[in-house]
Amino acid sequence: MDCCGEFQVGRGGLRMVAVLEGDGLVGKKSDWSKLFDVDVPRPRFPQCKGKFLGVNQALDVARFDIQSCDWRARQDVLTIMQLHEKIVEVLNPLARDYKSIETMKKDLAELPEELAKAHKQVHISEARVSTAMAKLAYMEALASDKLIQDTNRIESETNSPSSSSASLDTVKRKMPPKSLNVSGPVKQYHPFMKNFWYPVAFSNDLKDDTMIPIDCFEEPWVVFRGNDGKPGCVQNTCAHRACPLHLGSVSEGRIQCPYHGWEYSTDGKCVKMPSTRLLNVKLRSLPCLEHEGFIWIWPSSEPPTTTLPSLEPPPGFKVHAEIVMELPVEHGLLLDNLLDLAHAPFTHTSTFAKGWSVPSLVKFLTPVSGLQGYWDPYPINMEFRPPCMVISTIAISKPGKLEGQSIQQCATHLHQLHVCLPSSRQKTRFWRRIYGW
Repeated sequence: MDCCGEFQVGRGGLRMVAVLEGDGLVGKKSDWSKLFDVDVPRPRFPQCKGKFLGVNQALDVARFDIQSCDWRARQDVLTIMQLHEKIVEVLNPLARDYKSIETMKKDLAELPEELAKAHKQVHISEARVSTAMAKLAYMEALASDKLIQDTNRIESETNSPSSSSASLDTVKRKMPPKSLNVSGPVKQYHPFMKNFWYPVAFSNDLKDDTMIPIDCFEEPWVVFRGNDGKPGCVQNTCAHRACPLHLGSVSEGRIQCPYHGWEYSTDGKCVKMPSTRLLNVKLRSLPCLEHEGFIWIWPSSEPPTTTLPSLEPPPGFKVHAEIVMELPVEHGLLLDNLLDLAHAPFTHTSTFAKGWSVPSLVKFLTPVSGLQGYWDPYPINMEFRPPCMVISTIAISKPGKLEGQSIQQCATHLHQLHVCLPSSRQKTRFWRRIYGW
C-alpha cells in the first residue's frame, strides 16, 4: 500500500479506466486501468416478489449493496486521482514548452473547484458505504444466530456421531467469510501518544455555519466555530439522549442537537434547553486552536505542555491542493508506507518517477537527525514530524531523467505534507496538502 502520489493507500487493488462524466465513463484508458478495472455489480440473488426473504437471501442483498457502494466509491476516488495527475501535469516543467503562463494559471485556477466537487462526492460515498456496512453486519449477526440455532437443533435431534459430524460440517460451510484485517494485530495506544497537538481539519473546510465530525483515539468529537470565529472541539454526543451532534446544525456560534434542540458552545456548556428549565450541563471538550491553516486539538487529559509544530513549506511554495480521506488502515502502518520511497520507480511511474531506473541498493541517509534525511540515489527529502506528520520534497525533472541525486541539484520541486490522524486502531483520517512554485 502507498499514498504518496496516486492515492493507493487503503485502496489496494483499485483501478479505473477513465473519469466519470454523468453516469458513464469517458476518455481512454490510462496507466491506472490495471488497478481499477471493476465490473458494474449485478444482482446475484433470486427475485422473490411478494415473499419474505430468507436470512441468506437478505444477507446476499446486503452484500450486493456493499458491492454497489464500493463500485461507486471507486469512481469517486478515480476522479480525485485524475485531478491529482492533472495537477502534476500542470506543474511539470515540460508543460512550459507548449503552454503559456496564462494557460497554466487558468488550469490551476479551475482545479480547486473540481477537487472540491470530487471531495464532496467522496464524502457521500463514504456515508453510503458506512450505512451499507452497518446493514451487512446486522444481517451477518442474524445469519450467525440462525446457524447457531440450527447447530443446536442438529445436536439434539441427531444420535449418530457420523451423521451429526456431517451435518455440523454442512452448517460450518454456510458461515459467512471473515473480513480481511488490513492492519493486522494492533496494540493498544500508549497514553503518551495523546500528549501532542494533532491537526484534525483544514481551516478552509471549517466555515462559520458548518461542523466537522472526527474520531481521535477511538473517541467521537465534533469541531465548529464559536461566535468569535475561534474553533472549538466538544464531545460528539448530546448529554440529553446521546444523539450525535454532527447530525444537527451550527448557528450563532452554537451547535444544536437535532433531537430536542439543546445547544452547546465551543467549551461544551449547554446554553439552551427548549421545553425545560436550563440546568448546569457541560460536555467534554478539548483544547482547540487554529494555526497555519489547520485546526489543532490536544486529546490528552493532561494540560497542554508542548508548542504547536510548524508545518509551513519552504519559501516560495504555494498551496495547490488540499485532500481529505478516511482510510481503513492503522495510522502507524500508513506512516511507514509514506516514509518508504523505495517503491517510487514501481508505483509512481505515471508522475514524478516516470522513467526512473531501479538501483541495486536504495539508502536513506540521515545527516541531521533520525527523523529526517534524503534518499540515495533519488532526489527526495523526507521528514517525520511528531506526532503524525510526514513531509516530502521531490525533485521534478523530465521523464526518464534525474537532474541530480539531491533536491539542491534540481530546479523544480514538489512539496507535500501528509497528516495521519489515529481515528481508531483500524482507521486513519488522512490529509494531504500539495505545494508548488
